[in-house]
Amino acid sequence: MAVMIRNEVFSCFVFYAVLLIMKMYIIAIITGQVRLRKKAFANPEDALRHGGLQFHREDPYVERCRRAHRNDLENILPFLFLGAVYSMTGPSLAVARLHFVVFLVARVLHSVAYLLALRAPTRSLAYVVAQVPCVSMAVQILMAVAGYA
Repeated sequence: MAVMIRNEVFSCFVFYAVLLIMKMYIIAIITGQVRLRKKAFANPEDALRHGGLQFHREDPYVERCRRAHRNDLENILPFLFLGAVYSMTGPSLAVARLHFVVFLVARVLHSVAYLLALRAPTRSLAYVVAQVPCVSMAVQILMAVAGYA
């Protein structure tokens, strides 16, 4: 049985939210693959399974991948809340889509810059660009609910 989402903006949001979550899974998979390739395991039992306790260690590139993943958690989770609530405030579909696309593209660029260690300020610029739609949505949510506070 199919469920129809009648709010076009919310439906649009769900599409981009799922893409962002898939991106987070991809970063997690990359982190795991890098751990295997570099033989740098966080847990002794994993190191023992893959060659011995000497592989229970840190690796700079594994740590870079972990930081990229943690940064996603710190930024994408708030976007998911803001985007869902913003979708219920009645924004135009075109403006809402612009918010969602800008955030998605900036977060993808941020991850690429993190994983490939691109020159500064690429990663910082991507971070700032991704914050713009979040701040915009937050302000619009506050304006929409100001009379209820």
